[in-house]
Amino acid sequence: MASTSSFVRIFLLAVLLIGADGAIAQDELRPIFFRDADAAKDAADALDARLLAPRSYGDGMEDYQDAEAGLEEGGNIEYVRRKTSEAEKNFFAAAKAAELAYTELAQVMKSRQDAANARAPVLAREAWDRAQREFGNAIRYLERNDPQRAADNEIEATIYYRDAELIAIKAQYLSETRRLLADADRVRVGRYAPITLGRAKQLLADAERELNENRYDTDIPRSLARQANYEAKHAIYLSEIVRNVRRKDLTVEELVLQWEDPLRNIASMADITPAMAEGHDELEIELVTYIENQRNEIQSLEQEVDSNILRLADMEDEIRALDERLGGATAERAALVQRLEAEERIKAQFEQVEKMFSRSEARVFREGNNVILRLVGLTFDSSKAEIKQEDFDLLGKVEQAIDVFPRSELIIEGHTDSYGGDASNQRLSQERAESVQQYMINAMRIASYRLIATGFGETNPVANNETESGRARNRRIDIVIKPNLDPA
Repeated sequence: MASTSSFVRIFLLAVLLIGADGAIAQDELRPIFFRDADAAKDAADALDARLLAPRSYGDGMEDYQDAEAGLEEGGNIEYVRRKTSEAEKNFFAAAKAAELAYTELAQVMKSRQDAANARAPVLAREAWDRAQREFGNAIRYLERNDPQRAADNEIEATIYYRDAELIAIKAQYLSETRRLLADADRVRVGRYAPITLGRAKQLLADAERELNENRYDTDIPRSLARQANYEAKHAIYLSEIVRNVRRKDLTVEELVLQWEDPLRNIASMADITPAMAEGHDELEIELVTYIENQRNEIQSLEQEVDSNILRLADMEDEIRALDERLGGATAERAALVQRLEAEERIKAQFEQVEKMFSRSEARVFREGNNVILRLVGLTFDSSKAEIKQEDFDLLGKVEQAIDVFPRSELIIEGHTDSYGGDASNQRLSQERAESVQQYMINAMRIASYRLIATGFGETNPVANNETESGRARNRRIDIVIKPNLDPA
């Protein structure tokens, strides 16, 4: 009885409004008839029912649009009310079906999103369309209350989406390499530079294998693809030179002399006589030594500048404070002198430690009063944290260096390169730092309270992770010695 009364009131209002201007009538009537249908449609849209419940959602939209058309044309009010009511029911059914799809099709929906994130709709169109068809079938069967056939299609769709994702990832990282190798094959580079071209093809195969095994850790395949690109371009360059030599456009002697010119220029800038009468080996050693010496000198100067800046700042602050106070000035000045003497002592100790290690064993440098031992000679097997016997001698020197700084605090820092996942690199760096810490406790008899072991994973690189030599430098253990500044 109440619903009939409510409808009568709506009907009477509609009759009154129909007599008014048409646009005003529509504006007044729409909230009355479409309120519940709009709410149901919004709920369905929030659950992406257009995709996950296309039949129910489509029926709802058809009823909704019929109701809008009826209202716009000033048609039968009962017709408009009935259509909005049917639309509401269909949108409600669509929302319910979409909720079920989120539960029953969770796996395929995740694989679909992963493929979309990899730009599969653009880079792997055929595989993506095939997956979309199977996904659509799974949704239709689920909406028809046939969960078994929906599950079968979900499995197929998941496989196709993962295929599309992998194809797209490979397209992003390997397309340029494949294009270069195709260009190389087209101009028969393999006939003139087979070694370099073969290296490029092997690097491409390695990159593809890495992606097949772990598509989400792209650091390694990206680096391999970059190296493959370089080798492919290098092969094309070398093949052109070999062609010129074979065509007699360039003699072998002229080729060697051309390649010696850059070495002469570099040697000239280093003020080194370019001795290449018996090849470039001797000059190479001289240039490498020169560069290493320059790097060490720059590092020493930077450390000295940083140390002096800190010392000057501290002295200025303390002297300014002393000048403001007369009482107790003598004792405080004495304390300042003691502190400066401690810093001089640390400088002498640093120089002593620096002489203990060869360049292949450790880099020794300062950060303020802290002394860092970068143990470049300490290596671990891949993915392992056990200290090897061949490193015992180096760790013996580390013990001697620590003894130079009695009562110092020691921080063992583990670092990795960027290859591998962030979490696994973090864990591995921590395990390696703790392995060194345990060795210090057991073999060096250092009190555990003096030691802190912490892993930084790949977050603090000191070199370029895109080169093998750079990655090797980033895989390291740093021992930070924090000297005790109190007088002995």
